Amino acid sequence: MALWVFGYGSLLWNPGFTPLRATKARLADYHRSFCMLSIHHRGTPDDPGLVLALDHQPGGQCTGVAFQVAPEEEPAVLETLRERELVSSAYYEDHVTLTCDDGKKIDALAYIVDRTHAQYCQFDLERQAQMIARAVGGRGPNTEYLYNTAAHLTDMGIRDADLSWLADRVRALTAT
Repeated sequence: MALWVFGYGSLLWNPGFTPLRATKARLADYHRSFCMLSIHHRGTPDDPGLVLALDHQPGGQCTGVAFQVAPEEEPAVLETLRERELVSSAYYEDHVTLTCDDGKKIDALAYIVDRTHAQYCQFDLERQAQMIARAVGGRGPNTEYLYNTAAHLTDMGIRDADLSWLADRVRALTAT
């Protein structure tokens, strides 16, 4: 059985591997949300940033990309993804069923936020913008994460009103 990985945030523009195939896909009952404090990659414990997570929302939908991993690369890709995504256990790894535009179903690996974890948060959009505008972590500025994700969603024809608003607001906050 082929290994597929669901990208909805930074995996869209930086999967960390070369996929065998990629296809637009939707996950039901979840939404993309800046609901995880980033204390490693896009912020620090003293000045956390925010990263996207799949957050459970009955009736919701998250559109992203299903990436197929080459069979010979599966062990290395899994190791790399786990090192990257499970750095603080704020995400958990799960298998989800995605629906492609043609109706085909794909079983994929996804990283979902643990709502009981200390890094789980729910802030209004203005507070999110303020945090993203100033945070920097081990992988760079939080603004870069936001802008790259928003640009890739736009390029794919995926409308995410919250991300669009955040990108515009953060640009205004960081304008010199």
